[in-house]
Amino acid sequence: MQREFVETLGHRQGAASGQASWKYELYSMDWDLKEELRDCLVAAAPYGGPIALLRNPWRKEKAASVRPVLDIYSASGMPLASLLWKSGPVVSLGWSAEEELLCVQEDGAVLVYGLHGDFRRHFSMGNEVLQNRVLDARIFHTEFGSGVAILTGAHRFTLSANVGDLKLRRMPEVPGLQSAPSCWTVLCQDRVAHILLAVGPDLYLLDHATCSAVTPPGLAPGVSSFLQMAVSFTYRHLALFTDTGYIWMGTASLKEKLCEFNCNIRAAPKQMVWDVSSDVGDMAVGQCLAEYVWCSHRCSRPRSKERAVVVAWERRLMVVGDASESIQYPWMAACLRFVLDEDSYLVPELDGVRIFSRSTHEFLHEVPVASEEIFKIASMAPGALLLEAQKEYEKESQKADEYLREIQELGQLTQAVQQCIEAAGHEHQPDMQKSLLRAASFGKCFLDRFPPDSFVRMCQDLRVLNAIRDYHIGIPLTYSQYPCALQKGAYSQGWQGKGLEMQSAGCGRPDVQAETTLPSLSPPPHSLYPLPTGSTRLVLRRLYPLAIQICEYLRLPEVQGVQQKDVSDEDVARAINQKLGDTPGVSYSDIAARAYGCGRTELAIKLLEYEPRSGEQVPLLLKMKRSKLALSKAIESGDTDLVFTVLLHLKNELNRGDFFMTLRNQPMALSLYRQFCKHQELETLKDLYNQDDNHQELGSFHIRASYAAEERIEGRVAALQTAADAFYKAKNEFAAKATEDQMRLLRLQRRLEDELGGQFLDLSLHDTVTTLILGGHNKRAEQLARDFRIPDKRLWWLKLTALADLEDWEELEKFSKSKKSPIGYLPFVEICIKQHNKYEAKKYASRVGPEQKVKALLLVGDVAQAADVAIEHRNEAELSLVLSHCTGATDGATADKIQRARAQAQKK
Repeated sequence: MQREFVETLGHRQGAASGQASWKYELYSMDWDLKEELRDCLVAAAPYGGPIALLRNPWRKEKAASVRPVLDIYSASGMPLASLLWKSGPVVSLGWSAEEELLCVQEDGAVLVYGLHGDFRRHFSMGNEVLQNRVLDARIFHTEFGSGVAILTGAHRFTLSANVGDLKLRRMPEVPGLQSAPSCWTVLCQDRVAHILLAVGPDLYLLDHATCSAVTPPGLAPGVSSFLQMAVSFTYRHLALFTDTGYIWMGTASLKEKLCEFNCNIRAAPKQMVWDVSSDVGDMAVGQCLAEYVWCSHRCSRPRSKERAVVVAWERRLMVVGDASESIQYPWMAACLRFVLDEDSYLVPELDGVRIFSRSTHEFLHEVPVASEEIFKIASMAPGALLLEAQKEYEKESQKADEYLREIQELGQLTQAVQQCIEAAGHEHQPDMQKSLLRAASFGKCFLDRFPPDSFVRMCQDLRVLNAIRDYHIGIPLTYSQYPCALQKGAYSQGWQGKGLEMQSAGCGRPDVQAETTLPSLSPPPHSLYPLPTGSTRLVLRRLYPLAIQICEYLRLPEVQGVQQKDVSDEDVARAINQKLGDTPGVSYSDIAARAYGCGRTELAIKLLEYEPRSGEQVPLLLKMKRSKLALSKAIESGDTDLVFTVLLHLKNELNRGDFFMTLRNQPMALSLYRQFCKHQELETLKDLYNQDDNHQELGSFHIRASYAAEERIEGRVAALQTAADAFYKAKNEFAAKATEDQMRLLRLQRRLEDELGGQFLDLSLHDTVTTLILGGHNKRAEQLARDFRIPDKRLWWLKLTALADLEDWEELEKFSKSKKSPIGYLPFVEICIKQHNKYEAKKYASRVGPEQKVKALLLVGDVAQAADVAIEHRNEAELSLVLSHCTGATDGATADKIQRARAQAQKK
């Protein structure tokens, strides 16, 4: 693991000692920002909270060409929400204690959004703010909750200490204030929120009733303006940046000066925040704020030596402590200045400062004493010797025994184990954590009565911390922050009242669950972790599987849903939907199944209304005996397989009459069931048609049945007679007549088979005539044609085709001369050519009419005569047709003849 140790001069209890600060990378940010951070409004929540970015199109130097987009990311850069901003210009963004995003608009309206971009509520900061507009705003935190302070265009301040219980307070007017203060901030002292502002060289402190001028003690002379001010995480310390380049650091009460440093830079810094590790170390155990709770000695930084302010310009970062020197990153041989590669943003934390840019997210904090003693160069601290001993032991080196004996001779083995355990907690990389814990475990083997609680608790804490630090979770809590966050209930709680959605494993994100599974370890004793009672950040992020897994790992009470008897099922379902929305991986059918298992059938039905997949809705509805509703859902889905599944279930569940009545009310289901019956249950299909008095379909059914089921001619004719009767009832006379004709044809075909032999049954009328002609029964064929009123043209075609197939050319010639052909004589030519009999074809070519003469002559191969006819007709199309048939030297004269005829026609 790479560290950056930077030496600063510090003094503690009169002894000069070196102290280091440590900056390491939390995440590599892959959030693909389209804008620079400087062009956005930025808000980042503490305790590894989310980051909100809103491109600022309302800056005067940039025209608002498009609507801005509000993006919310986790601390690792994973997108949580993105929404198009459709409201008014935004002045400031900030996060509340409940991790709700507060967006302060220019008109004084404050819009509140959830972590996933869901709009929660809005409120106004009053009519005066609306009339004068908002110049600047601050989101701050007190023991009462999260507050908002507003600077209006009239240069007056309005604030509310708790947005959850909005009570607006108009602060006193600053005498002679004609322009906006150069800088200002909110201080919380004695349970009251104050405004500290700078007007030129003067500072004013505003409370609910008075405006007091204040002067920082020991301020260097020559100050004409304060450019920036920063209050510490706990409102105990204050830093002021002056136009002379001095940074004054002291208590927030402005009664004590800690130090003053000349940074030799007069430009106003972009940001100035406190590195509050020392601030926390000075706090009394149990001191509590509503948003930031310092809960136990584990929240304190023991033996902290420095109070420091981190100052950032566009491309420079400086850490100023309460000693005579400052720290600048990284060490450079001459100027000791650190040039930032990218535009960065600072986030003050309980024990350090987070620094994120477009590409990286880092954490800067004071190196813990245990880590410094173990890892500093040539350290002879017991923890350092124990770590080396363990490493040598793994190498099977005798040096391990030498290091152990040295520690034991000094009587520091217990201290060495404790140092390794403590240092492991402050490590961010799991490999280094394991190395230090292995060293501690190695040292414990040589101690008789070392209490295991601290070691076991550290293993448990680190496994939880590593799980929530995962890139896909993106909550980079440090070990110092963790007990405070746990005591706040920020990561686990009793879960009572979380609703049925918490009971289903499908409610969370399977991908996150898979990647952040806690390593196996025997759960800790319950007494080590009292039940926390605050809000649940993992639940807010909809990371239910991980939250449940942590609760189970820490042996917190099992997840329990709440059946709210005083709330309707519809309201409960709506509340669950509002909480979960369309989150990927969430299955409302799983939640509904759990509700049904709890006896909440109606609630389960309401929940299924939000399930987009009908394939998940229908099976559960069938299981709940809501078959008719399941049928409606299946029909709405358009999935025919799903509809068939429900229909077969209904058929087995209902009696025949109720089943048919249900189908009558669902036309699509009825149509699909008819299709099914056509292939599987013909008798049921007939019953359906009879019940609906659908005589048309009933007639068609009997026609199909006459051919599919009946082999005897009598049975077939009887079925056709039933079909004809049905068609008459349906007033379809054409179908009825056609059916009767088919009955006559069947009887005639049976008689022909009896008299002539051969196969006539099931032939069509045309095929029957053709068969008779082929058999030489021309008179019977003609009689059949007259009986069934076959048109002459059709009969001539049938006879022509049959005689040509028989190659009875003599009979064909007689037939052609029997009377004038109703179809002309070109078909005779074509059928003869088809039978490869050009000789017979020539007999009919001369009888073809003038309009088809050329085509007939070409068919028989008489190109010359065809050319003469075409020239005689003076038809360009016919000339072109003949010319296309002219080939070789044989037809050369004919082609020349056509060309001359064309030329003469053109001259005329």
